[in-house]
Amino acid sequence: MLSAMIVDDEAPARSELRYILEETGRVDGIDEAASAREAVEKIIENRPDVLFLDISMPKTTGMQLAEALHKLKNPPAVVFVTAYSEYAVNAFDVDAVDYLMKPVETERLGTALDKVEARAVPAAPASHTPQERIPVEKGGRKVLVPVDQIRYIEAKDDYSCIYTDNDRFLSTISLAQLENRLAPHGFFRVHRGYIVNLEHVEDVEVVSSGTLQLGLDGIPDKKISVSRRRVVQLKRALGI
Repeated sequence: MLSAMIVDDEAPARSELRYILEETGRVDGIDEAASAREAVEKIIENRPDVLFLDISMPKTTGMQLAEALHKLKNPPAVVFVTAYSEYAVNAFDVDAVDYLMKPVETERLGTALDKVEARAVPAAPASHTPQERIPVEKGGRKVLVPVDQIRYIEAKDDYSCIYTDNDRFLSTISLAQLENRLAPHGFFRVHRGYIVNLEHVEDVEVVSSGTLQLGLDGIPDKKISVSRRRVVQLKRALGI
């Protein structure tokens, strides 16, 4: 069962939502907070699976709290519960799972819980799955490079250059094809010319132009620029 927290500065609203949640029989251990500050303290202590979060609250709004939660390594899912429909687009900019209008209907709440549970389903274990390897050219022969050895990939004309910590390989597979193939393995396309293995990102630096540069372990002399339009997604992927 899911653990939940209701964050709303109005006690009657918290009580009403608690009652409906309990009626579903799908939530266990419902906590409450009357402010964003109180919510942060309880989130760190209790680690709920989902927040049912009001938007209009004094001092720190629900939207600001949802944005701040991205700094956590494993943030709870967020379902906004509000009387205002005009924030719906902004809600999904902060990766909200759902957006409920007050008064909350039981059936609609059930749909939101379905979405939270779907997100919480762990990936199937891959212990018996052969490791993905990428065919490359080296010295006139084909070599298969395990993906966990790859630090980054750079587009070079019609080819792709694949870099490990101590070698470079040429591949005829396009960067777009490699992006789709490697995304499930923790790779992220940070720029039209670069894909990086997030597992090997060692540091993130803000440069004078306001853009980001990435440093990778094992390759001290290389800095990779991040496209402005990919900065927000990258930060979320890195949990920063």
